[in-house]
Amino acid sequence: MLRALALLLAALPLAAQYPPVLPGSQEEVYKTVGETRLRLWIFSPEPAANAQPRPAIVFFFGGGWSSGTPGQFAPHAKLLRARGMVAILADYRVATRHQVKADACVRDAKSALRYVRANARRLGIDPNRIAAGGGSAGGHLAAATAAVRGFEEPGEDLAVSSQPNALVLFNPVLVLGAVAGAELPQDPIRLDAKRFGVPPAELSPYHQLQRNGPPTLIFHGEADTTVSIASIELYRERAVSLGIACELVRYPGQTHGFFNYGRGNNEFFEKTTARMVAFLDQLGYLAGA
Repeated sequence: MLRALALLLAALPLAAQYPPVLPGSQEEVYKTVGETRLRLWIFSPEPAANAQPRPAIVFFFGGGWSSGTPGQFAPHAKLLRARGMVAILADYRVATRHQVKADACVRDAKSALRYVRANARRLGIDPNRIAAGGGSAGGHLAAATAAVRGFEEPGEDLAVSSQPNALVLFNPVLVLGAVAGAELPQDPIRLDAKRFGVPPAELSPYHQLQRNGPPTLIFHGEADTTVSIASIELYRERAVSLGIACELVRYPGQTHGFFNYGRGNNEFFEKTTARMVAFLDQLGYLAGA
């Protein structure tokens, strides 16, 4: 039976496997909750003589805080490793596997960022150049590490920041709950309060944005009915009003998840990753920058 399960997992697309099988990565446990060991898969460039600490990015997978797998962003991680970044895929607890809600997911995301920064020297990472990225609910988690206050795991060293220095967000959930004075579509994921575990505004990056937030790149499809483009525009307007450098790249006719590797002929995977590389290059995060 175990052999049959292993064969079944091996036959699944990388983005569908859980736990993922990620050759070429270094696997570490960043947090233990009860019997659950949460892992990072670290894609590091080959060490160079007299190498300086490298920038890093931590990716969080999508799945509505309910499912999904870190393997979703393995193609992105390999691409950025080739450009000189340390690229990290983070697991976190989700509803179907761990019976948690989104507030626990946020705690895990903050723990992952804190672990990477606390271990930066050992991992060859520059602790002042750690980006966070993700798609859908994973995009929410990345944005939450930058904006949402509280939800730090008890017992961790809060002197080590859990905030990223840059954000790369793919059709992210950025507005949770209602916004006074704004008419937004009835996004099913944005308004599904039973997923959150706390009042929505407490986990909402839009509601908790503050000055001095990290530079942000957002990719979004204009035909997305899971997370409306209107909610993303609202977030960007608020970010810019607070002095945050926030770029929104819109894709006409594209729906939720359009950016994923293996979708269609990979046209939008290639387009979004090219813009991601340009953004990170502009920040000086890539080799040769």
